[in-house]
Amino acid sequence: MPRQQQSESSLGSQGYGERSISMYDYEDVPATGLERVRSAVGITKEAVRAISITAIEAVREGAIFMGVIGSRGELVNPFRHIDAATWTEPEVPRDMIDTAYDYCEELTRREAGNFYHSFKYLPDEERRSIMAYYAFCRRADDIADGDYEDSFPGGSTDEPESVDYREKIELLSPGRPVVERSTYNDKMSQLFYYRKKLSSAYDEVTSTDPIFMAMKDTVEKYSIPRQFLDDMISGMEDDFHRNRYQTFEDLYSYCYRVASTVGLVCIEIYGYDDQSAREYAESWGVFMQLTNILRDVAEDAERDRIYLPIDDLAKYGITEDDVKSGSALLEHPGWKPFVKEYIDRCHQYREKAFKLLPLLDRKSRYSPAAMATFYKSILSKIEKLDGDVFSDRVQLSKAEKMIFAAYVYVRYRFLAL
Repeated sequence: MPRQQQSESSLGSQGYGERSISMYDYEDVPATGLERVRSAVGITKEAVRAISITAIEAVREGAIFMGVIGSRGELVNPFRHIDAATWTEPEVPRDMIDTAYDYCEELTRREAGNFYHSFKYLPDEERRSIMAYYAFCRRADDIADGDYEDSFPGGSTDEPESVDYREKIELLSPGRPVVERSTYNDKMSQLFYYRKKLSSAYDEVTSTDPIFMAMKDTVEKYSIPRQFLDDMISGMEDDFHRNRYQTFEDLYSYCYRVASTVGLVCIEIYGYDDQSAREYAESWGVFMQLTNILRDVAEDAERDRIYLPIDDLAKYGITEDDVKSGSALLEHPGWKPFVKEYIDRCHQYREKAFKLLPLLDRKSRYSPAAMATFYKSILSKIEKLDGDVFSDRVQLSKAEKMIFAAYVYVRYRFLAL
């Protein structure tokens, strides 16, 4: 499990740039009790119901095995009628795996927004794998936000294994849950079973969930470390246990789990030779997550979540109540200088993030370059607004996205060295 380590390289010489934090280099670091509980989650043939692929071959043309778009244009799970967690056979037919990828691609097209447009110009195999990974992240995030209710055949909130897992996580986590007890139990149980599905991507069994069928194929193609995927789920669980971050180091750990791990998985799919790509991918994720946090200050405060480091706010005399005051914060004498310093930190991570691009396969550079450019533009807008993230949601127009996308495609697909 990654640990915070002080990097010998620095991001700058003043203020936030005194040092950088790295978490991807975690060899020989002993796991904590929390990590041991999380990594022990698995799935076996004996522990869950399984169904034979052969048994559904006869109904392949019928209602049980359908496409991924319903009669009213809705996204549908092609295996939704199967009341079993795994297949009995060790090998899944290629056409079923392709259907699973189709499901992930359609989910990404509907929900990814800017990300979908950055993915679609990748080579076919990489595009399908990136979209499977996006679907994995999207569903975990939706479970945590309460926007999606996942299912696991045979599983329930009251199932002893699920209860034992969340009780251990709660015992080992700092502080009490910051959400209602019923919500905590429900979401933690769903993420427990989500981890079980993830384990199938690394074991001999194959999940009947199309996202994890596609992820198993992607994991095998690109040798993606499970730790990165487990860490992302841990980041979602962290949101149930804390809604304040005292220091930037605390916030960095959260950013690593929910965003840097995304960059680290993506580069395994994009392809790279220089190991420093991992450091830059970590910074890529931190840059984008820090930008999201600043943009969403008002929305998060309404949910009693303050991701801005409390110690950094206090340097400028800003209290939690000030952050919760909404647009009134714009009148606080400390807000503008705080935002300036915060954005300076974002730019330092952005500079490191862009160093990643020359290290990637030329055919893959457009995707991360587009995402980083979109976020750079959002940050620039916030800067021009003097930190006014309260009046309107800061975002790019469709015309701006098209202009930036065209510029990035030409520069990084054809001209970049």
